[in-house]
Amino acid sequence: MEPHTEATLVPPIAVVPLPRDPSGTAPTPPAGHTTSTSDRGSFSSAVCTCGWRGPARRSRDLARKDAAGHTSP
Repeated sequence: MEPHTEATLVPPIAVVPLPRDPSGTAPTPPAGHTTSTSDRGSFSSAVCTCGWRGPARRSRDLARKDAAGHTSP
């Protein structure tokens, strides 16, 4: 088996510019907090649009309670 010798060089990700909105305005984050649950294997976590993430739980109900606690004042 011969090694592959005709590889195309790709620039590092840091060099590639990110796509920009042609209107020039940055998207605004949603007002308030919007929570949901995210499953990973047998664990469920509460997540929020602000970036908050609750602890992993085996019970979706406990993850929902974590989300309700995050959104309440």
